[in-house]
Amino acid sequence: MSAVLNERPEGFQRVARALAERGHPHEPLWLEVSARTSQEAAEALGVQVGQIAKSVIFRRKADEVAVLVVTSGDKRVDEKKVAAIVGALGRADADFVKARTGFTIGGVSPLAHATPPVTLIDRELFRFDEIWAAAGHPNGVFRLSPAQLEALTGAPVADVVQA
Repeated sequence: MSAVLNERPEGFQRVARALAERGHPHEPLWLEVSARTSQEAAEALGVQVGQIAKSVIFRRKADEVAVLVVTSGDKRVDEKKVAAIVGALGRADADFVKARTGFTIGGVSPLAHATPPVTLIDRELFRFDEIWAAAGHPNGVFRLSPAQLEALTGAPVADVVQA
């Protein structure tokens, strides 16, 4: 691991290691500006908002497991559609997100979680050849294709957004 990477926050390092271990061709990038929202990330990267793979965390009521929905930055998650697949959902506050994922809100990666979540991938991401996901910190992102996201997470692709 490079000396520069060792100076980055732990969550960013964890994602970088997970990507390297899985043979992902793109190292995560450290942005000089925070990209807590899909709009901020798209502006920093010069891409469409829809190309940002945003991570939305819910709390499954039955067992307190984190449910991660990776969706296109220009879409809103339909909680009823997600609940129909995984069970009743509750809100996940910042403490829940940090405890379950190991990441802070605005930097939740689709992989390398502290505790593996139940994950769903929004089919709308497949509108794009290239997407960008958070790399464990609000300043960290990495490039991938929707198919690579599916392979990296092992998650099913579903219709989980509002019409």
